[in-house]
Amino acid sequence: MTGLNFWRKVCGAGLLLCAFFMPVRQAAATPVPDGRVQAPAIVEQWGSIEITLAGSSQGNPFTEVELSARFRQGEKLLDVAGFYDGEGIYKIRFMPESTGIWQYTTSSNQAALRGQSGSFTVTAPAAGNHGPVKVRNTFHFAYADGQAYHQLGTTSYAWIHQGDALEEQTLRTLAASPFNKLRMTVFPKHYEWSKNEPQLYPFEGTPPAQWDVTRFNPAFFHHLEQRVSQLRTLGIEADIILFHPYDKGHWGFDRMAAAADDRYLRYVVARLSAFRNVWWSMANEFDFMTGKTPADWDRYFQIVQANDPYQHLRSIHNGSILYNHTLPWVTHASIQSGSATEDFERAVIYRDVYRKPVIFDEVKYEGNLPQRWGRLSAEEMVLRFWHGSIAGTYVGHSESYLDPEDIIWWAKGGVFHGQSVPRLAFLRKILEDGPADGLEPIDKWQDYPFAGKRGQYYLGYFGSEPRTSWRFELAKAGLAEGMKFRVDVIDTWNMSITPVPGLFELKKQDNYLFADKDGRSVSLPGQPYMAVRIVKLP
Repeated sequence: MTGLNFWRKVCGAGLLLCAFFMPVRQAAATPVPDGRVQAPAIVEQWGSIEITLAGSSQGNPFTEVELSARFRQGEKLLDVAGFYDGEGIYKIRFMPESTGIWQYTTSSNQAALRGQSGSFTVTAPAAGNHGPVKVRNTFHFAYADGQAYHQLGTTSYAWIHQGDALEEQTLRTLAASPFNKLRMTVFPKHYEWSKNEPQLYPFEGTPPAQWDVTRFNPAFFHHLEQRVSQLRTLGIEADIILFHPYDKGHWGFDRMAAAADDRYLRYVVARLSAFRNVWWSMANEFDFMTGKTPADWDRYFQIVQANDPYQHLRSIHNGSILYNHTLPWVTHASIQSGSATEDFERAVIYRDVYRKPVIFDEVKYEGNLPQRWGRLSAEEMVLRFWHGSIAGTYVGHSESYLDPEDIIWWAKGGVFHGQSVPRLAFLRKILEDGPADGLEPIDKWQDYPFAGKRGQYYLGYFGSEPRTSWRFELAKAGLAEGMKFRVDVIDTWNMSITPVPGLFELKKQDNYLFADKDGRSVSLPGQPYMAVRIVKLP
């Protein structure tokens, strides 16, 4: 029995505990005594290989040693930066994006690291490996293999800074959740309900604020990589927040000089870009970092873009001022807004402005904090997800329930306490059963709460309005008389789907609408949070 099959047998059908023990599908090259490398023979597509070289530890290898490798497959060329991993060890990580035989050759300003070469074979991806997420159809996402990706994200900023017991509990919670993206910070967080000192720091030095920012702490990054790898095993995208304003000078990571910022970005990208589940967020609430200028944020984007061989998704998250998401280095808009998803009509405007996927990563949080951003009811949290979906956008979740030990999901992870999570799982299933290309608003020019695929599929949401019926009417685009549809009534809070008896056949009503030929309506229970799903018959 292979090691992988052994852990599958031990863990059974679920991933609840397996994430901590199952081996990661990553091949590592083995250094031979003279410092050369022996390449891994086989790696799966969108997996990762790690080439390890032995070199000098003299001076400051983080700043003085240059290392990269050129990977080649036929006419394909990819240059990948390496990094120093401490104790005289240098590494280059590569994520192959196509099957077949690849060769590589290293380059360096150090003779011992220069000119090392080898080859390896890339096989088809294993089950569950769909590759990195990319933009598809302007406003939506898909994995590299073409499978649709319906973003359903959550936020736990500083979860990797809490120690093994709490971090592993967080992973178990995520394994049993519907969330397929997690927003998380690299740097620790010094903020209300999150003022514990972490066990590891990203630089060598003495806490809280005496750091040598020219020397990274490999142990910190090993831990970060372990957690990103475990998220990958769970099928969860790691939305890596590179900077944030919640240091307030305690450690000083929020106010490093430009040279330190730039070096940090290159190092993080070199270490993490070979993980297929990585997204880059330049910052959370970037405009609250008043020591940084707009030109700084543009430069950060360009550094990440230039150093990431795989062009993972890139965004930036606002406080009070929106970044210019139309700039070419931004792949999708990450928006904080407490009002944009209170109805679907406001949410859809952001798509029209940016012409890119829009994720409302923060629409306020479910919880009971005194701050207004942290006290949404579960009903309101779910409503905002549905409004965002009907607008053809995406929404993010988090929880902020007070805890006697200050273990709040939004900051530290742990477990969920609210009621929205199962309802969001229900929504995710509905979205995944819908059009693979994503939901598109049906008629943006009217108060018409439907999205889908014109002439084929319609998902309508009536929000907090307690309707007793809905007259069957569809906007005319893509329709013709005689088309037949079936209808389901969806209770988004009680998580039920009730088919409506009979079929609805279209007849033109006026210049804008088609209705049922017999004037039928759909009965509703007079409760809030109801939806209807309308699907054309073959």
